[in-house]
Amino acid sequence: MLEISIQPASRQASKKKFIHAPDPTIMFKKSYSKTKPVCKVTFSLPLQAATDAKDVRVLGEFNSWSWENGYQMKAGKNEFSTTVELSTGKAYEFRYLIDNHIWENDWAADGYITSPFNGITNSVVAVEEVAKKTKTPAKKANGKPAPVAKTQPKAAPVVKKAPVQKAVTKNVVANKLTKIEGIGPKIEELLKDGGIVTFADLAIAKPTALKNILEAAGKRYQMHDPSTWAEQAKLAAKNDWTTLEKLQVELKGGKRGK
Repeated sequence: MLEISIQPASRQASKKKFIHAPDPTIMFKKSYSKTKPVCKVTFSLPLQAATDAKDVRVLGEFNSWSWENGYQMKAGKNEFSTTVELSTGKAYEFRYLIDNHIWENDWAADGYITSPFNGITNSVVAVEEVAKKTKTPAKKANGKPAPVAKTQPKAAPVVKKAPVQKAVTKNVVANKLTKIEGIGPKIEELLKDGGIVTFADLAIAKPTALKNILEAAGKRYQMHDPSTWAEQAKLAAKNDWTTLEKLQVELKGGKRGK
């Protein structure tokens, strides 16, 4: 799925996409109400993740992934930000949409969930329900506390954070995907975050899925052509390095010369 054409997880990432390490100073700020089951969440996106952006909005399950209903973010000194009031006791999927054209994830999110679209991941913000404080029992005239009912209050349900998907499972040994012509360390990292960790995985990956991962990573990765990656990976998976080397002589940046 191309970033420019379809909606996100309702129904579009990546734990990367413009590559940047999570900034510990830019993350969720949550302010829970003392009187209502709501929480004000401040969403932030670094300015470097949306270079030259004119309009950045937060879209998610809380506004039906609608650009028109998206929460517009204001540009500050270091980041775009906006504050949204959400009901507690829920975990919400969301993403940032830049100029109604480019999707970006929040890399300080509480978790991440794979969307129905291959290679696309949504950010998650978990707004936990706050347990109510029990009142101190009133005292009788003689100074002794009034009897308290034996029934105990029900514990507030705990909203678990969505687990971050791990690209490598315990029984899978990752291959060095940089042996494939056209794949460098950063693209290797993107592929592994997208669940492509071995030559065998890459050999069966569809070009459209690979292109989606590159599209989601930002402009600097959209110029790469993954059309021969699966072909190269099939040879690498078979340990046919001689044939692979011959093929790579014909390639330039992973593409066949014209």
